[in-house]
Amino acid sequence: MPPNLPTFVIRLACAVSLGLLLAACAQNSTQQTINPQDSRSAPESAEPDRRAALRLELAGMYFSRGQYDTALDETRLALAARPDLGAAYNLRGLIYSALGDDRQADENFQRALALNPRDVDAIHNRAWFLCQRNRLDEADRLFDQALAQPGYRDVPRTLMAQGVCLARAGKLPEAELKLQRAYEVDTANPTVALNLSEVLYRRGAYERARFYIRRVNIREDLSNAQTLWLALRIENRIGNRGGVEEFGRQLRSRFPQSPEALALERGRFDD
Repeated sequence: MPPNLPTFVIRLACAVSLGLLLAACAQNSTQQTINPQDSRSAPESAEPDRRAALRLELAGMYFSRGQYDTALDETRLALAARPDLGAAYNLRGLIYSALGDDRQADENFQRALALNPRDVDAIHNRAWFLCQRNRLDEADRLFDQALAQPGYRDVPRTLMAQGVCLARAGKLPEAELKLQRAYEVDTANPTVALNLSEVLYRRGAYERARFYIRRVNIREDLSNAQTLWLALRIENRIGNRGGVEEFGRQLRSRFPQSPEALALERGRFDD
């Protein structure tokens, strides 16, 4: 592998519903690009790395725009230049997952990990993929594996995703523990706060749930129909009619066509 490798990182996020649970879904990153010096002075052996880096970067851009077929074409070109480019297989796994081709998705994630068993992004992405397919025990082990990697920088992301999966499995105390840890590491992350509040609500810890969702709803640019609905349901459980009315007013005013506003009109607080 060439010694001078600047890094480009493609960060992607998606939402998965479990009640109101949301989680960052995937990250693709590669450290297998080449120093972008003038190609006329670069050694010829460096050209495949440059081509692979460019194609992989384009693939990530197309993927982020939802142009999956074009993104796949670019990963094929990247792998034609560098067949051992694990990050390309990682991205292919994300693309096939988005396309609903589970067999191809998992094969590509596993290929990425065969090339580099310590690729923490591929570990996380495969864990999230397995979680979405309800292979929850396998996902949990992989999340633990990602978190155990030395120097891992995206600990909150993986803790949050792991917490969501544990909640999906009905393991609410364990989910709370992971989400609490994620919050302690990244207190400014509204998605972590929302996840944690939802789990606490489901556990009946309403005052604590209220604390965390307030951290989100205090800012209008962060709040949405889901966060307001969760806050309203918490106030309803606590018996604070004033809070129910206030959050109901905001929900009807700001998101009148949302499923949450419809549930409110029907009085279906536990949906």
